[in-house]
Amino acid sequence: MKLDNLRKLYINELRDLYSAENQLLKALPKMAKGASSDELKQAFKDHLQETEGHVERLDEIFEEMDESPKGMTCHAMKGLVEEGSEMLEEEGEESVLDAGIIAAAQKVEHYEIASYGTVRTFAYLLGEKNAVKLLQQTLDEEGAADEKLNELAESIVNPEALSEGEELAETSSSKR
Repeated sequence: MKLDNLRKLYINELRDLYSAENQLLKALPKMAKGASSDELKQAFKDHLQETEGHVERLDEIFEEMDESPKGMTCHAMKGLVEEGSEMLEEEGEESVLDAGIIAAAQKVEHYEIASYGTVRTFAYLLGEKNAVKLLQQTLDEEGAADEKLNELAESIVNPEALSEGEELAETSSSKR
């Protein structure tokens, strides 16, 4: 597709998001399974349900435009998912690994927030009122998911990971 107007760029970016969301539908169950914290597992399960809704909203937008959502691979999401998968394969203390999983998940959320913000603005400029509403709804959910990850990191996972490091340091220093 030749990107010679904003509408074509908008469709291109929506297809990229569609690919990204579908990649996440496959990755989120793996992240839930790999997390050790029950709260983190639940956050990933909850976000999986939201992600299904994100795909449905994108389908609705494509249907209204009489366009196909298929035809792109979101390479950015592919890389972010791969990075998260690498974290799931690491060995170490559970809380430290959970902190790494949260870091990987927040990178995904920030990518999505930037992408949805962009397409929402394009939709607004193009006069796509229903799309603006649907994209804003998804953007709000992505922001809430990021905030939930922040809360889990700050209140549970990171303090536990820090205490693991202190315990290891105390153990190794007492052996000297």
